[in-house]
Amino acid sequence: MGRRALGKWDKTLDLSSHLVLWDDLPSIWSQRPMFDVSQPLEVEIGTGKGLFLKNAAIAVPERNFLGIEISRKYARFSAAKLAVNDLKNACVVHADGQRVFCEKIPADALVAVHIYFPDPWWKKRHHKRRIMTESFVGEIARTLKPRGRLHFWTDVAEVFQNALEVLANESALSGPEEVDPQEVEHDLDYRTHFERRMRLSGVEIHRAEFIKK
Repeated sequence: MGRRALGKWDKTLDLSSHLVLWDDLPSIWSQRPMFDVSQPLEVEIGTGKGLFLKNAAIAVPERNFLGIEISRKYARFSAAKLAVNDLKNACVVHADGQRVFCEKIPADALVAVHIYFPDPWWKKRHHKRRIMTESFVGEIARTLKPRGRLHFWTDVAEVFQNALEVLANESALSGPEEVDPQEVEHDLDYRTHFERRMRLSGVEIHRAEFIKK
């Protein structure tokens, strides 16, 4: 099931504090000037409409949340959500998430990585484009701090199984850990708009968490 059209938002909003372009990222990684550098950093790969990013930033103000979104219009839409709520601890980078991890984020920099409902790339010849590849999982493990967590959710059983197989070969990550039932016990407890659609349609959601040793 593909993405639905974006809702209306105020195009006159100043997004300068909540939207960063690839070319504006520092060559030597730093949370400054995006955030208070004293706070731990979590990254979401693929922000979609920005629901998780907004809610997480509101719920945990003592942490910073960086969303990475390859679609320009979705990156702007997510950033607008943050701007409307004046969230100082969250922003969006318009860029390829794999490139950001491989070229920008140093080792042991993140306390959590969130990947929710990535593109399944259905055709067999496109499977190599799926995000949970051996090389990229290695980048996630490299950038997580010890005891840092990877959260991976999908509605596609095949994608989930493939991801678990790849993750099983990454020695730096242990799991899968049991997901806290309080996060998913109610029909209105959802992290992304896509998850809400799937759950209301009766689609099973597969969830896994891994911890860096």
